[in-house]
Amino acid sequence: MIYFNSDYLEGAHPAIMERLSKTNMEQTVGYGEDEYCAAAREKIKEACQAPEADVHFLVGGTQTNTTVIASILRPYQGVLSPTSGHVNCHETGAIESTGHKVLTLPTDNGKITAKQVQDYYNWHHFNPDYEHMVMPGMVYISFPTEGGTLYTKAELTELYDVCKKCGLPLFIDGARLGYGLTCDACDLTLPELARLCDIFYIGGTKVGALFGEAVVVMNPELKRDFRFMMKQRGGMLAKGRLLGLQFDTLFTDGLYFRIARHANEMAKKVHAIFADNGYSFLFDSPTNQQYPIMSDAELAVLGQNFGYEYWDRMDETHSAIRFASSWATTQENVDALRKAVENLKK
Repeated sequence: MIYFNSDYLEGAHPAIMERLSKTNMEQTVGYGEDEYCAAAREKIKEACQAPEADVHFLVGGTQTNTTVIASILRPYQGVLSPTSGHVNCHETGAIESTGHKVLTLPTDNGKITAKQVQDYYNWHHFNPDYEHMVMPGMVYISFPTEGGTLYTKAELTELYDVCKKCGLPLFIDGARLGYGLTCDACDLTLPELARLCDIFYIGGTKVGALFGEAVVVMNPELKRDFRFMMKQRGGMLAKGRLLGLQFDTLFTDGLYFRIARHANEMAKKVHAIFADNGYSFLFDSPTNQQYPIMSDAELAVLGQNFGYEYWDRMDETHSAIRFASSWATTQENVDALRKAVENLKK
């Protein structure tokens, strides 16, 4: 089997595995206060051109989302999110388990607009029964979105302006941030994105690390006591140096962006395979996630040798599926996929 289900199916980039092995018997202090975490923090702040930022390392995306959101919201507040947002669809009620409601906004491409946020805020703020309803306390988006789509610089600027106007901190889930920033359609740089939100994270689990996410706190008001929340939510890894070492490696000599760019190049080839054979797509994704629409009969044949993520039912006989490339996707596997798809048409 060749698996295109997701972008975290392999272990870690060889450079990371080499450093983990080489430093295995070293002794360091714990809980992210070691020299490797310190070095990684400085490299990330430099990459973001944000010397004033705080950087924290957590193990996984769901853990990061719950920790960040719980650290921002008051007990009576909820988080605004696209209906397709990861915190709404793929985290088993993790946000609700912290006592906070996910307040969803409709979307057909994974993105939400500044107008939607403003309208929801106004609807709640000027409602005579507002004290009896969950108050919106922050906004959550992903970059890229769950459909592989991107916010433009203009869209993100407009969204952040409204968030600041309404007093709603903007949190960007960057589980696949590298893939978003390095695709041809992106008109944002990492420093620009960092200044168009209050807090975001740089995904490692899906972009070359064995595990790990780096939270970057831009808003000074959100920095206080964040490590207390990390500890309470199970996000403070005792052997924290394992996280710092990985991000130190990823942010040395541009490795993070280099391997993310490779995934996008492979995704272009995957997209071409389906487009060249007459298939349409659920989303117009320029990133490493591609969503062709195929007949169920074709999927039954393709699924004998290729793993993919089932996404949505389109009609009685057709479904949308996801093929995700990664930093480790090989040309050989892409070539095998092309041959298999072409054979479906014979």
